[in-house]
Amino acid sequence: MKVVGRARRRVDARAKVTGQTRFADDVALPRMLYGKLLRSPHPHALVRAIDASAARAAPGVHLVLTGADFPVPYGIMPVSQDEYALCRDKVRYVGDPVAAVVARSERSAADALDLIRVSYEPLATIASPAEALRTAEPRIHDYGEGPNVHRLAHFAFGDVEAALAGAERVFEDVFFYEGNTHLPLEQHATVAALDADGRLTLWSSTQTPHYLHREAARALSLPAHRIRVIATPNGGGFGGKSDPFNHEIVAAKAALLTGRPVKITLTREEVFYAHRGRHPVLMRLRTGVGPDGAIAAMDLETLLDGGAYGSYGPASTLYTGQLQTVTYHVPRYRFRACRTFTNKPPCGPKRGHGTPQPRFAQEVQLDKIAVALGRDPAELRLQQLAPANSVTANWLRIGSMGLRACIERVVEGSGWRERRGRLPRGRGLGLACSSYLCGAGLPIYWNEMPHSGVQLQLDRSGRVTAFCGATEIGQGSDDVLAAIVAEVLGLGTDDVRLVTGDTDLTPVDLGSYSSRVTLMMGNAAIQAAERARVILAEAAARKLGLPAVRLAFAERRVFDVENPSAGMTFQEAVVAAEAEHGTLGTTGSYRPPRSAARYRGGGVGPSVAYSYSAAVVEVEVDPATGWVRVPKVWIGHDIGRVLNPVLARGQVEGGVYMGLGEALMEEQAFRRLPPRLSAALVHKIPSILEYKSPTSLEMPEVVTYFVEDPDPSGPFGAKEVGQGPLLPIAPAVANAVFDAVGVRVDQVPITPELVLHGLDAKAKGKPARVGPSSFPAVPWPEALVVPPPWEGGDGKATNERDTSRDALPTHHSGTAGVKV
Repeated sequence: MKVVGRARRRVDARAKVTGQTRFADDVALPRMLYGKLLRSPHPHALVRAIDASAARAAPGVHLVLTGADFPVPYGIMPVSQDEYALCRDKVRYVGDPVAAVVARSERSAADALDLIRVSYEPLATIASPAEALRTAEPRIHDYGEGPNVHRLAHFAFGDVEAALAGAERVFEDVFFYEGNTHLPLEQHATVAALDADGRLTLWSSTQTPHYLHREAARALSLPAHRIRVIATPNGGGFGGKSDPFNHEIVAAKAALLTGRPVKITLTREEVFYAHRGRHPVLMRLRTGVGPDGAIAAMDLETLLDGGAYGSYGPASTLYTGQLQTVTYHVPRYRFRACRTFTNKPPCGPKRGHGTPQPRFAQEVQLDKIAVALGRDPAELRLQQLAPANSVTANWLRIGSMGLRACIERVVEGSGWRERRGRLPRGRGLGLACSSYLCGAGLPIYWNEMPHSGVQLQLDRSGRVTAFCGATEIGQGSDDVLAAIVAEVLGLGTDDVRLVTGDTDLTPVDLGSYSSRVTLMMGNAAIQAAERARVILAEAAARKLGLPAVRLAFAERRVFDVENPSAGMTFQEAVVAAEAEHGTLGTTGSYRPPRSAARYRGGGVGPSVAYSYSAAVVEVEVDPATGWVRVPKVWIGHDIGRVLNPVLARGQVEGGVYMGLGEALMEEQAFRRLPPRLSAALVHKIPSILEYKSPTSLEMPEVVTYFVEDPDPSGPFGAKEVGQGPLLPIAPAVANAVFDAVGVRVDQVPITPELVLHGLDAKAKGKPARVGPSSFPAVPWPEALVVPPPWEGGDGKATNERDTSRDALPTHHSGTAGVKV
C-alpha cells in the first residue's frame, strides 16, 4: 500500500499551522449581531417572573428572548428530551440560562443582561446521588424511574449468586471515580444567519451536525430542509460538543427574528457550565474467583451523578457496565446501574463514555486479587482473556482480540518482571488493561438507514472530491477519509478534495463520537472508491485493449500489472470514463451488522469491533508530601491496522495525557455557599486557571506499541485509537502507587492528601486503604434475566414481556426511540 500505513503529514496540518483554519468564532458576517445568555444564580428555583423591559430599551439591543420564546423541548436522545433553549418555569443548576440579549456588540449584550430582573422562588437543592435517592420532593424533573432517579437498570446474565457461593474467594470493594470535564482548547461558538432564500444556516463547533440539525428543526419547529448546519473544525471536542446546546438554538432563533447574522461564543466559565463531562460514579464490585484467580462471576453496581438534565444519560448509565465482559472471560455477570438527577451542570459523554469508571474498579480489584493470591498481575490477566471470535455473557460479539500481545509488549518494554516490587521505596510499577468499542452498534434514534455515507465526484481535471458528513474534531477524520480514497484510487491525499460536516452538501454521517468514524466512514469510503475504480478500470481497459481485471491503480496511473509501462494517467482514465458515461460520481454507505444482544438495554455496548489496550505506568511517590510523579508510561494498543502512524501515535499520547489528568488531579467539584450568600451549590473552580490539568511539565515519556492484527470488519483492518488508550491509565497509576508505597487509593483523582492519609493509616497499623466505604441502598428493579450463550440463551431476556425492538416504548410520541 502506498498511502495507508505510511507516516505522513495530515491533510489539514497546513491550514492549522498557518492559521487559515476557520473555527466557529472566526466566522464573521456583515451586519452581524452578538448574543449573551443570562444564567441562573440559583441551583434550583422556580422562575416566577422576568422583567426585560429595561434591557430591551438599552442602547444597541436588538432583541431579548426568554423561555416563552422556546415552547418546544429538545435533547440528544429521544428518551430524554428535557431541555429548553431558555428555562421556562424552573432553573436546575447554577448557570442554567433563563434569558438572552442580542445586541450590536458583545459588550452591549453583556451590559443589558444586568438590566433583566428575574424573580426566583428557591427550592431545596439536591447535591449528590445519595441525596437524590432519599429526596421525594422537590423533583428536578417530572419524569424518570423515581422521584429524582433518571434511569435504573438491572441485568442478570446467569446465576451470579450461585457462582459467588461456589467461588474459592470473593473480593468486594467500593470505588469512586470523580467527575471531570473535557477542557478543549476551543470554546463553544456558533453563528446563525439566513441565506438569500431565507433559509437558516448554522455554523457551529459541534461534533454531531446531523443530530444538531434534527434538534434545531425540532426546537424551532422548522422543516429540516429549511436548516443547514455546517460543522466548523473543532478545536478539541472529547465528547463535550456532542449535544445540541442552548446557545445554538438561541442564536438560530435570534437570526430568524432579526433577519441578521447572530454569533454567540461561550466564555471559558460558561463552557464549564455547559459541561456534559464525565459522570461521578460510585461503584461496588464483587468478584468471585477460583483457586488460580480465574473469574467465576462478577457483580457490579454503579451509582451515577447525572446532573440536571438527561443528555446522553440513558446510554451513559448502561456504559458503566456493559463493556466489562469484553476484556476477560466472565462466565456469569450481574450489572445494576442507577443515574440520578442533581442540581449541577449536566453530565454526558467524555472520551471513553461511561467506561473509564468501571474499568478503574475492575483493574484495581484484579491487582488486589493477584496480590492476595500471590500471582503476577500480568499473568493473572493473560490466563483469562476473552477469546477472539466469541460472544460474551451479555451477548457482545468479539472479533479480533490483540490484548495478549499488548500485555506482552508493555511487560517486556517496562522490565515488569524484573522491576515490579523491586524498585526502591517510593517508586513502583502498575499495570492495567482495557477495551473499547469502534462505534456504537445502533444510532441514537433507531432506524434502518446507513450510519455513514460517502459520495465521490470525479471530474476531467483528475480531481476527486469526497463528500461526507463526518466532523473533524482534531482526531484526524479528514485525513482518514482522504487516505482511504487515495489508497483505493492510486492517488495521493493531496489529490482528494474534502467537503465534510455540511448537512446541505454531504451524505449523513452520525458524528464524531463513540470512536465510530474510522470504521464506519472508512468502510463507506472504500465502497464509494471501489465503485469509482470499477468505472474507471472498465473505461481504461477498453482504451488499452486489456481486460479490466489486469489493471492496477497507483502513483496516479492506471496500468497493466503484467506490463506496467502500458497504461494511462489517472486523469486520462477519468476523461475516458466521463466520455463514456457522462458526469462521474459514486456513493458508499455503511451500517453495522445486527447485534446478538436482543434484550432491552442490549442496544448499548454492541460494536462491530473492539480495540484493546494495556499500559504499565511507573510512578515516584514522595512520602513526605504525597506527591505522585509519573516519569514513564508504556502502552500497547490493538489498533487492527495503523492508517497513519503519526496521527495514531498522537491519539495514544493524547489518551495517556487525559488519563493522567483524571488519575491525578482533574475534578469537576462543587461546594455550597454559606447561608448568608444564598447557600447555593456552585462550581468550585469554573476557570482554566484553577481547574488542575497536566501541563507539558507533567507529561511523561510515553512508549507506544501498536499491535496490528487487522480486523476483517475495519477499513484495511483498522480499529479505533481515539478513546481506548485513556482507559487503562488511571487504574495503572493506582496500582503503581500501591507498588511504590503499599497504599491502596480506591478513588480518583489520587491527590497528595489521599496518599498521605493512606500512609498515615499504614504507619498506625490500620488498613492502608483510602476510598469510599459504603454504597447506599438503591431500589433496584427486577432483573432482566438473560442466559449466557453457554447456558442455552438466545440473546433475549426470559422474563421480558416484549423483546421486539420495534415495539419498545419511548417518552415522546411520533419519534422512534433509542433502544436503551
